[in-house]
Amino acid sequence: MEKIEQKIKTVFASKMFMGFLYGIGIAVAALVIFSAGINVGFRKASFGQAWGEHYYENFGMGRPAGFMGGNMALFPNAHGAIGKIIKIQLPTIIVRDDKDRKEKVVLLSSDTKIENAGVDIKSTDLKLDDYVVVIGSPNTTGQVEAKLLRLVPAPELLK
Repeated sequence: MEKIEQKIKTVFASKMFMGFLYGIGIAVAALVIFSAGINVGFRKASFGQAWGEHYYENFGMGRPAGFMGGNMALFPNAHGAIGKIIKIQLPTIIVRDDKDRKEKVVLLSSDTKIENAGVDIKSTDLKLDDYVVVIGSPNTTGQVEAKLLRLVPAPELLK
């Protein structure tokens, strides 16, 4: 019995066995990294596909006929809005964009910087009919994820 135990200890202590264990560990790590890469790629591809399939509907334009609708002027500004707040239901607000007369859903987050005359304010300080400039990025649900929201004077006051 003692001989068998000695042989087992010898096998576990051998360089060949340790190399085998390292090889198995490296193979498992490579499989985990490969699997993570597949998951990241799948998520990015799914996001891009869903966003592209619903581009026109997300931005209130309907689906145009023909390639790209034949008119690039149909594309609204998807990265922001300039206009009047017509609805507040935090964390979202709806802004009627003065440029293209579309209503845009703006999603506010804790990272959104909200300013009035250079002073930081809270989203709860926003009121209906406030004029705002919103800068952000579009998401797949057609909302503008606001990075900066700045209150500005109403256009009538600028004249």
